[in-house]
Amino acid sequence: MKHLAIALVGFFLVPYFELAANEDVTTESHHHSLSVATPESVGMDSRRLNVIDQIVAEGLSRGKMPGCVVLVGYRGHTVFHKAYGHRQLQPDKAAMLPDTVFDLASLTKPIATATSVMSLIEQGKLTLDDAVGQHIPEFATNGKAEITIRQLLTHMGGLIPDNSMRDYQDGPSEAMRRVFALKPTAAPGEKFMYSDVGFIVLAELVNRMTGEDVNEYSRRVIFGPLRMTETGFLPGAKLAARAAVTEQRDGHWMQGEVHDPRSFALGGVAGHAGLFSTAKDLARYAQAMINGGILDGVRVLKPETVALMRSPVQVSSGLRTPGWDMKSPYSSNRGDLLSASAFGHGGFTGTALWIDPEQQLFVVFLSNRVHPDGKGSVNLLAGRICTVAAAAVGHTAVK
Repeated sequence: MKHLAIALVGFFLVPYFELAANEDVTTESHHHSLSVATPESVGMDSRRLNVIDQIVAEGLSRGKMPGCVVLVGYRGHTVFHKAYGHRQLQPDKAAMLPDTVFDLASLTKPIATATSVMSLIEQGKLTLDDAVGQHIPEFATNGKAEITIRQLLTHMGGLIPDNSMRDYQDGPSEAMRRVFALKPTAAPGEKFMYSDVGFIVLAELVNRMTGEDVNEYSRRVIFGPLRMTETGFLPGAKLAARAAVTEQRDGHWMQGEVHDPRSFALGGVAGHAGLFSTAKDLARYAQAMINGGILDGVRVLKPETVALMRSPVQVSSGLRTPGWDMKSPYSSNRGDLLSASAFGHGGFTGTALWIDPEQQLFVVFLSNRVHPDGKGSVNLLAGRICTVAAAAVGHTAVK
């Protein structure tokens, strides 16, 4: 695990124009960009990468998803970016496009929420071992006073995976009051239980510390500086029109509207789900992570903050990091040839992102596998694509 030193995550509380004008930052820009290149020009085997076509064709023929977008980045270059199949099958067919906008579902957790928390840690406003109740007093009830920020980020807080939808029937304020009143189902630090509730609380923590919701804060300190112009919660009409369709809610097809029912009940902005993005924007985030917090001369996190976010944490059933998966029961989308330093995450709607700083490799897989009937399945397929991408790396090309 000694390679877990430098990658990047996403942002810092300094306006974009100040960062861009900082001489120390801009001198780094030539080495930390993301451009398009042929696989062979950077030491990858395009014949191996093209096996992705076969894997996706098989998935489409078996109804695993209606379509998908795959992007592979290596050594600061996008070497593979293709769209397959359809972004909707019903009520009418529409082709998937490389710039299709996707409901990221649980990729919201690391990319928006955990990255925001890490920026607050970098600023000295929080530490990983702070009790959450220190900053949200209402949370420190019913046996939750000792739960730390680190435990929520690694799903070791003892919180239930999801509380009842009944708790969300009376509006966001009442929903949060009921979340804060929940009783833990295990002692803090005792058991890994993947929890949406924990990240709902973490987003509220961001709000308490900044006066901004996780949408406003992440856009200002991560997505804006990284020029991820098509990433955010509550996409506007233009972006929503390019979004992959998921399922039906109340008689209409969800397109650019969050699929997760709890995020929807909270107004579409929540710590566990609700973020939308494109493959190209996620590539910018991933490359910044690999670079140790900088892209195109703009630094959004310090290298040591990125290293902290990528550092392995032993949980009861594997390895996580503060915000990311590493090797756990949720890692079936990881692939077999990524290095020990790789970290990633998946989303319920059919999304996955894996970043391997040691190999300078990342893989973006975006699908709407829940369309039209919620029955698709893509984790193993995404894992096979990660394996193929890593297999295409030429041994002589890795420095």
